[in-house]
Amino acid sequence: MRARRYSVIAILLGVALAAASGQTAHADQSISPAENQLFLSNHLGNLPDSAVLTYAYAKGGTLEAAREDSVHVTISGANPGAGRQVRIDYLSGTQRFELPPMGVANGNPVILFFLERDVREMQRLTGGQAAYFRKRVRMALADAAEIRPVTFEFSGHTLSGEQITVHPFRDDPLRKRFQRLAEKAYAFTLSDQVPGGIYRIETVIDTPDAPAGTPPLMSETLTFVGAQP
Repeated sequence: MRARRYSVIAILLGVALAAASGQTAHADQSISPAENQLFLSNHLGNLPDSAVLTYAYAKGGTLEAAREDSVHVTISGANPGAGRQVRIDYLSGTQRFELPPMGVANGNPVILFFLERDVREMQRLTGGQAAYFRKRVRMALADAAEIRPVTFEFSGHTLSGEQITVHPFRDDPLRKRFQRLAEKAYAFTLSDQVPGGIYRIETVIDTPDAPAGTPPLMSETLTFVGAQP
């Protein structure tokens, strides 16, 4: 596997990840198409000067209790070339998830919040380290992502976009230790026809070697609901 720079997510975070790794990500040949679409694209460029994006969160599967919640991304400050001011209200109550203030961004930070919460949840469920799971996801997006065109229904219309899928743990050297995660799949559905550029983010953990039709161990989805000024 070729050497790569794995601090791409830090571009959106705006915190100490890049400094800690001593690496810097640039939009050059070291960035894969999937990384570019997820972390370097101007998802927020199709929004008015101010907007609130709402996403529906749903958790299912046999491993833990089902849950529904919502996520709100507040956007302001349309300064060309300077990014947008963003504030994230990610879930609620005891499940509320926060990261350090982001300042300005061009990409939709809901991707970052979903992924960062996801790796911390894997740490909680398995006893593994979030840093290791974070690395596996980044490596999969860098080297093994599949991108295909898709259509989907939204608000009575058929829209088009692209879906990025990865399976970070199928070839994991520590697969035996984290067998429960072996068949975990990630799917990102992006479309510039949707305000904020992100229609859905989802993960599914299937039971390894289970018969077809077996309910997943866990599924989590974040789906765009609408935008308000």
